[in-house]
Amino acid sequence: MSKNWYEKLNEYFPIEEMKSKEHMETLLKEKGDVYYKDEGPHHVMMYAEFESFIFIDYLYVSSASRGQGLGHKLINKLKEKQKPIILEVEPVDYEDTDTEKRLRFYQREGFTHAQSIGYNRRSLATNEENPLEILYWTPKDEDEESIYNQMKKMYEDIHTYKDEEIYGKSYQPVEEVLSYDDERSSTDIFDGLKNKNS
Repeated sequence: MSKNWYEKLNEYFPIEEMKSKEHMETLLKEKGDVYYKDEGPHHVMMYAEFESFIFIDYLYVSSASRGQGLGHKLINKLKEKQKPIILEVEPVDYEDTDTEKRLRFYQREGFTHAQSIGYNRRSLATNEENPLEILYWTPKDEDEESIYNQMKKMYEDIHTYKDEEIYGKSYQPVEEVLSYDDERSSTDIFDGLKNKNS
């Protein structure tokens, strides 16, 4: 029996990053003008499109179709909308080749690592801190402060939507999770990839 879209995402993404199926279905139903599912035989992409930016929540491309340019086509479809595109990724774990492949993919697609944005949220599934990095692509050279403000909106409108009702507990408030500091000295996560290859 073929897997449904949620099972595909659930197998590919770490548990601490996954929303529940109920949460995603609630977003699709109640925020259908913002939250979308783009699904095909070999991919699942969940994203939120706001007036001024797009947030990619999950992008899964089946291993059978990797290397055929499907991920590139999906990203290009969003780029054509001419809005900043934002997503979160886990830091590279060299024990887990998927994290490295994901980062390489976004690097090839022209994404930038937001070095002045700190992002650390507690997973409701594992109750552990889950530091993530923000990647973004912009058509008009937007600064990281505007990316930070867009992330705050996304966090409150999408990630924490009906969290208490669905999970029986709330995610942390946005000010505990996201921080902006243009003096923040963060290593560019793409540098690790370059160093490893040189």
